[in-house]
Order: sequence, then C-alpha cells, then structure tokens
Amino acid sequence: MTRQEREERIRGWLVGRLPEEWFTAPVDLTTDRDEITVIGTLAAPKVAQEASAVERSAAESGRIKEFRERTREHRIRIARELEHATGQKVAWGAACGESRETFTTQSVPVMTRLRQSERQVLDTLVESGVARTRSEALAWCVKLVGRNVEPWLADLRAAMAHVEQVRSQGPDAADRTDGLDDPAPEGDPAKTQSDPPPEK
Repeated sequence: MTRQEREERIRGWLVGRLPEEWFTAPVDLTTDRDEITVIGTLAAPKVAQEASAVERSAAESGRIKEFRERTREHRIRIARELEHATGQKVAWGAACGESRETFTTQSVPVMTRLRQSERQVLDTLVESGVARTRSEALAWCVKLVGRNVEPWLADLRAAMAHVEQVRSQGPDAADRTDGLDDPAPEGDPAKTQSDPPPEK
C-alpha cells in the first residue's frame, strides 16, 4: 500500500466517522511516520458586512475556540480509535475564513550530527537572539527551508509517490495492511481509558 493510498483510506475512514455537521468541506489531512493531523473547515461566523479585518479575525478565532471546546471529548474518542488502528498519534485543527489553528500537536525529537561550519550557523542564530537554543535554531532552519523550497519538495514527494506505487505492485503487496478495517476490540485500552489524554 502506497502512502497516498494509505492517506486515502484514513481520509475515507474519517469521512465515515466524523459527524457531518462538524465541517463544511472534506478534512485536510497531513501525515508522516509519527503523526496524523486532521484540519476541518468550519462555517464562517456571520459578521456585519462593514466589519473590519480585525473583527472578522476575532470572530473566526472565537468560532474555532468554540468548536475546540465543544467537541473535545468526541474528538479524543475518534483520535483513540484512529491511533489504535494506525499506530500514529492524531492531532486536530480547524480553519475558519482566513484563520487556521492547529490544536495540540506532537513534538518529536530528531537526532543529528553537525560539523563545525553547520554548528556555527545555529550558534549565530542563538547569539543574535533569533533562537534561544541550538534545537530551536535548527527547527527555525527547517521551517525556513520548507517555505523557500516548497516547489522542489512537492516534486520530490511526487517522485517518491511514484516509487511507492511501483513498489506496492510487488509480490508481497497483499501482505501489507493496516488496522482501519478492524475495530478496536471490546475492553481495548484505546477505548476504555478513564484518564483523558492530552488535548487533541
């Protein structure tokens, strides 16, 4: 199963699982090996036609906050089911008008080795006050690269998707599966924990 096919299965599962009244459009799904992020589009709040951009932004932010609080427990239940099926953490977010917010997301440590010239880049960012630590400076660099080379990254992802498509046609393709078709068994801790997990 390719990454694209897996994302399509997750998106389809969510279409069947999410209440229809929550979002006005199909969810925006982003995945990597650690996390699934689900962003839903909310109905825009009704504001006066002559309302300023500041007022509209505040109304959209309020709508997102209202959705987050009202659906918290339901979203946690859905996230647990999806986490049990996929082995990945699930994060939520919402878009409303021009506003977009991601709720609690996973921060994953990534170990790397850097030579002196590369460390000097990070130290310059720290010493100039752009970042507080080398770790924060490295995260800042990754965000900057992501913004500036997005077309190239998109081409790279497309090429990787083609490789996955070819690989998925191999002789052991039938053996690869996920848990999206298998409901969590009765009594499974993913569905019966009494202590609420961190905010989703």
